[in-house]
Amino acid sequence: MSEQTKAPQSSQSPPPSGKPGLLGALSDRASGAVSQLAAAGALIVAFVVLSIVAPSFLTADNLFNLGSQTSVNAVMAVGVTLVIITGGIDLSVGSVAALSGVLGVITMASFGFNPVLGILAGVAVGAAAGLVNGLLVSVVGLPPFIATLGMLSVGRGLVLIATGAVAVFGAPDSFRLLGQGVIGVLPIPILVIILVAVAGHLVLTRTRLGRYAYVMGSNSEAARLSGVPVRKYTTAVYVLSGALAGLGGMIAASRIDSGQPNFGEGLELDVIAAVVIGGASLFGGRGTILGSLIGAFLVAVIRNGAVQLDISIFYQNVLIGVIIWLAVWWDRYQRRKLSGEVD
Repeated sequence: MSEQTKAPQSSQSPPPSGKPGLLGALSDRASGAVSQLAAAGALIVAFVVLSIVAPSFLTADNLFNLGSQTSVNAVMAVGVTLVIITGGIDLSVGSVAALSGVLGVITMASFGFNPVLGILAGVAVGAAAGLVNGLLVSVVGLPPFIATLGMLSVGRGLVLIATGAVAVFGAPDSFRLLGQGVIGVLPIPILVIILVAVAGHLVLTRTRLGRYAYVMGSNSEAARLSGVPVRKYTTAVYVLSGALAGLGGMIAASRIDSGQPNFGEGLELDVIAAVVIGGASLFGGRGTILGSLIGAFLVAVIRNGAVQLDISIFYQNVLIGVIIWLAVWWDRYQRRKLSGEVD
């Protein structure tokens, strides 16, 4: 299949609402804005309630810890947002983060890499895993669910092979700055969130990759017929997701000053939940970086508050799962309403 590079015409990529032209685009954008506002409202309510019922929640130490905890999920959510906007899914981010963190620490502990090179090595490992995901989806033709589910297992297996299921230590002390450092009053992990979020927003709104991501997610076949190089940009989106999972893994390794082989188990649930709660559609074509950040902070506040209230991790997972159900149901309801299928 030859792939051209000319820009698609908007008329060839109907919005997910099903309504044609500008009206459909505005309706779908309004639906996304409503989802973001609902997530922001839920975040505010959760924050206020936990401040009242859990006295230890609104302390400087806990808020610092909350920000650092959120950084890992938020950074990875930026990449997963891009994937979901194209209509795909990335179930491998937890395993890829663990693999990147472990191998990044090994390059510093065993091969003498300085922290900057060690972090870049971890990000490169994540990007390589994302490249495999992207090629499996765009060239081999595997469904994203299957391709990334396989990478979830492959990544976890490679982590255990590399470490023998034992934590890896020995990174230089300065490596801890990435996950534990502070510039003025601003924790470095929060600074990383801001930089990654701004970059992700610019990619989505100012680059051809961002425009094509929305077009491919709205109607992949129409995008292909209008000249979008779907394979190339699908692969690029998965590479970015993998690289950001690698960066998240390096932040986590820095926070705990080691490469943990069991890190990231179930993390994909929180990351995908954050993106969906923030208004991105699992059916593609809709999503924003701001919404995903709001979702990431909401999930982190729920997790953190549950710990403060001594609620079991099992109940936390049940709650997060229910929230995903509600978010997807709301998305489907809005789409059917906008297309006139329901009153």
